[in-house]
Amino acid sequence: MKSSTITTALLAVSLIAASASVFAQQRRVDVGKLEYQSNCASCHGTSGKGDGVLKGYFSKSPSDITTLTKKNGGVFPINRVYEVIDGRQDVKPHGTRDMPVWGSDYVEKSADGLVDSEIYVRHKILALIDYIYRLQAK
Repeated sequence: MKSSTITTALLAVSLIAASASVFAQQRRVDVGKLEYQSNCASCHGTSGKGDGVLKGYFSKSPSDITTLTKKNGGVFPINRVYEVIDGRQDVKPHGTRDMPVWGSDYVEKSADGLVDSEIYVRHKILALIDYIYRLQAK
């Protein structure tokens, strides 16, 4: 093979690799934000201040979750937040642990052989907690 052909091929491969890298960076997904938008924002609002579109349907406004750290002496209450999401902490508007408002999104399901259910659910919960942490008032 001629050196010019090899050089052209290497250049093409380099350009394709660079394009794929740029595309992958643009497609990076914020799992926590997606989880929040899917399961929390309708009540707590997109900013977390308790002003979601369903606010008017409650006798008591949904919590302003941007103040969790402030209300906990400056420490984000990660364990409590985790337990509220997975249902161990009872929050009446969220429903029961057997039938939470977000369905079975944060409940371990029987393994289908493709994904370890416990790890998958834990990842989603931790991503959501990370996003809620990022919503905290400074």
